Amino acid sequence: MISSLRGMVLHADSTHVVIETGGVGFSVFVPADVAHTAVVGDELQLHTSLIVREDALTLFGFSDRDELEIFGQLLSVTGVGPKSALGVLSHLTVDQIAEAVTGEDDAPFRRVSGIGPKTAKLIVVQLAGKVQPRVASAPAGAPATATVEQVAAALVGLGWSEKVAAEAAAQSAEDATDAERESVPALLRRTLAAMGPGVKRG
Repeated sequence: MISSLRGMVLHADSTHVVIETGGVGFSVFVPADVAHTAVVGDELQLHTSLIVREDALTLFGFSDRDELEIFGQLLSVTGVGPKSALGVLSHLTVDQIAEAVTGEDDAPFRRVSGIGPKTAKLIVVQLAGKVQPRVASAPAGAPATATVEQVAAALVGLGWSEKVAAEAAAQSAEDATDAERESVPALLRRTLAAMGPGVKRG
């Protein structure tokens, strides 16, 4: 079993990366945020799951073990295959998935391509009690959650996935001035500038 990979990125596109380790290039399907940030020539480490089928061996990689564990839990849901599970993790963070499940809200899953209403409901039902939002205390001087959420919502409206939007808004807020943190338009401008026109939307 290949449980992790670390090596130089040889190729990256919207769905997968190729990592060279030990002289071998491994093709790994990854969530949108990993694909967006992978840079050819840089080192990348991924936690991986090897899916074995009669006609193929396919690697799926994630930036942390929480995502890897959620991926495995999604695969346990009736009707959810590896590509659909990866789609969920491309659009939603681990916490967003956990919050949707604990809140019995299948709407976030229905917005994922390839996940129909029945499968979305099954995800909520079959993962109930298995996933919980991570509780983390906010650091001193952390930006107002409402401002970050509004910026993330604006990015979703512009075409980015919920996951990429949430992470970009949070990162931008960490780097912003106090004045920018208090202003949705200012923080949105900063976030869009940081993401750049060439960033692929997921």
